[in-house]
Amino acid sequence: MRLDKYLKVSRLIKRRSVANEACDNGRVLINDKPAKASANVKVGDILTISFGNKEVRVEVLSIQETVKKDEAAQLFQYL
Repeated sequence: MRLDKYLKVSRLIKRRSVANEACDNGRVLINDKPAKASANVKVGDILTISFGNKEVRVEVLSIQETVKKDEAAQLFQYL
């Protein structure tokens, strides 16, 4: 699945356009490497997202095309 779509579906970032912008500005890393919005996300990848002065690290546990809001937190695990 594309990185920008995964960030939206998992609700780590609210909108896909915002996720796209974050990737373009180098604020999203996959396994400690800068990632483009079109990069593929696999189970087991470590995502690092910079929100201003705060950094969030998560491990991808599952990939699904659509998911309900209350089940979105099961797609990843905070590290």
